[in-house]
Formats: sequence, structure tokens, C-alpha cells
Amino acid sequence: MSEPITRIAVIGLGYIGLPTAAVFASNGIDVVGIDVNDAAIASINAGRPHFGEPNLDALVRRVVESGKLRATATMEPADAFIIAVPTPITGHGIASQPDISYVEAAARAIAPVLARGNLVILESTSPVGTTERIADILAELRPDLSFPATAGELADIQLAHCPERVLPGRILEEVVNNARVIGGITRKCAQRALLLYKIFVRGECRLTSARTAELAKLSENAYRDVNIAFANELANICDVLDINVWDLIRMANLHPRVNILQPGPGVGGHCIAVDPWFIVARAPDEAKLITTARLINDARPAQIVGKVAEKTGHLARPTIACLGLSYKRDVDDLRESPAVEVVRLLAEAHFADLLIVEPHITHLPAALSGLTLADFDQALAKSDVVLLLVDHMSFLRVDRAKLSGKIIIDTRGAW
Repeated sequence: MSEPITRIAVIGLGYIGLPTAAVFASNGIDVVGIDVNDAAIASINAGRPHFGEPNLDALVRRVVESGKLRATATMEPADAFIIAVPTPITGHGIASQPDISYVEAAARAIAPVLARGNLVILESTSPVGTTERIADILAELRPDLSFPATAGELADIQLAHCPERVLPGRILEEVVNNARVIGGITRKCAQRALLLYKIFVRGECRLTSARTAELAKLSENAYRDVNIAFANELANICDVLDINVWDLIRMANLHPRVNILQPGPGVGGHCIAVDPWFIVARAPDEAKLITTARLINDARPAQIVGKVAEKTGHLARPTIACLGLSYKRDVDDLRESPAVEVVRLLAEAHFADLLIVEPHITHLPAALSGLTLADFDQALAKSDVVLLLVDHMSFLRVDRAKLSGKIIIDTRGAW
């Protein structure tokens, strides 16, 4: 019989780790959050999240005040450890490689406090084999304990992969209600992880192997990437053939078994723009369609800049209002945002003055150093060109009279 889990350590208090920690804490579990960011630790311990997410501020404040959640930079013993650290890529394009160094560092930090009966779960989206890599690191550092590779179902330590599958802006709702894939290195590992997640998960939980769970999450995001790439390729074709791509897609989607997605300036976020490369890295010769889709979507920002240059070529030095920087509507998340890349390339091209509008942030990212944020109304008043990069609701409510006489470039089909 497995020991009950009453204390959890969550390693990484970002967009996934903090909501997960807070939800566990709200269900009566003692949770310690581990992070290397001192400012984030201080903010959380004061009851304030260090990033925006609907309803998270009230939840964090409540569980911190109740004493069920606290943050620290020092690893502590627990019954279960949940790793929710970044898994970025290095390189660019087909040279992209997954970087699991943060995951490996988390495993090394856990090792000294690990005890018989503990459960270690990897939530970070990772290339296939990463959960086994964690087990290898722990086994090397803790030879006094047994692990699934050698002891199977009788191992002292259980390990599983349970990838997050939530959408920024709806994290607290989806972390509870979405179905979960729980992959154990052994069946006992998966069953132990299932007991942990059933503390708060209302969605269906499916048990599988760790490697299948790893590839399942990557496949979900690669599927989305491929379908978006089809839409973006249609947009490129329509530009050549002088066809309105938005009208085209509306017509095609009248077919009962066709549902073409909407094109845009590219693909962003911490998942879809990154995870397909994890598959390519493990099976490059087989992942031809996935590779092509990634390259199509990565090329979109430069194509948008080319379109802007073409439409403004008759102006000596236009002023462009660049509307939106986040990777999706009505969030403050700039990770892998194609809008940021479009603005960066426009600034690098030096053929226009840029007025950058993003109502969800207070300062620009390092990639846009030297540029400044502008007020929406002032940007519209001063601009010759309005470039819609993100379809924030505040942009869609604009008085159309303010757009009169301006060159409009709508990358979202929102206007």
C-alpha cells in the first residue's frame, strides 16, 4: 500500500507550476514551491502571482494566507515532487534542439531530499525519454534507493510524466476539468500519480507509459502546428493569386468535413512553436511533415514584413502603428510571439517609424530594446499605417472613423 501524499514540492513556479501548486493547496495539501527567481518567491509569499492569469491572484492570496502554500529557493523533503520547469530549444529552424538542462537540474536538486516511497512527476513538456533520464540521474545520485529500471514495480521511488495541457487565460479552469494523460515508467508509477491528480482533477485520467505520455503532448501541439501551417500556406498562395484568404477559408469551411484554421503572422506561445522540434530532434528522418510545418510558420513574420514593405513602398518614411505583441488575444504572454518578431524585423529594416501598442504589458521585451510603447489612440492618430498583429478585444472595438485614410494591414482577419 502506497504512503498517502500530504505534502508536495512543486519545482518551477511559472505559468504551470504556480497554478498547479495553488490548486493542490486549495484542496488541503501542504505545498512548498521551489524557484530560482527571488522576486517571484517574494511576490508569491506576499500572496501575489508574478504574472497575469484570471482568478489566480485571489487563489494564491487565499492559500498563502491559509499557510498551505509558500515559496522558497531551497529544496525541501516532500511526499511527491512535481517538476514544472522550462524546456526551451536551442538553435533555430532545423538546427533546433531540446534543452532539458532545467529538468536535469531539478532532478539533481531533488536527489538529496528524496526518501523511500516518494513520487516524482515531470509535468514539463519534454522530448521522449526525459522521464527515464530523470530516473537515471536520481539513481546515480541515490544508490541507496531503488528505481523502476532495476526494481520494476517494487522500486522505492515511482516516476511518471503527466504533461500539462492548459490554455493561458483559462488555466485554473482547464487544469481541473481537462482530461489528463498519466504516463508511468511502470504501472505502479502511473497508478500512484493517478491518486495524486485525482485530488483535484475532474476530467478523465488515462494511464499509459511515460514515453507515450511524452509523445502524446508533443503530438497534440504538432497537430495544431501542422493545421496552422496549412492555413498560413493558403495565405501565401492567396497573396500570389490575388485572392482574399479570409473569404476563401469561409467558403471552403462550408463543406461539412472541412475546418481550415485562421492564418496569422506566425505561431507563438511556449508549446506549439517549440514542441514539434522535440519530435523532429528524436526522429528527424520520419518527421518530414512536422518539420515543413514548423518552417512554414517560422517564415511568416518575415513574410508579413515583406507585405508591409510592399504596401508602403510609395511612402518616404511611413509611421506604422503596430497593434499587439502577445502571442494570442488578451493575454500578457510574449513567449515565442510572432508579433514580437514582426516588430523586431520592422525595426531592423529601418524603413518606417514604429508606434508599438500592447495594452497588457508595461515594458517591452529585450528583443525590442530601443523602442517604446505607445498609447493606442495616439498611435492611431499619428500613424500612416495600422498593422494589426494581435486581435485584442480593445483593438476590435476601435472607432472605424479613426482608421479612415490609413493603410490597414490585418494579419488576423479581424477587421
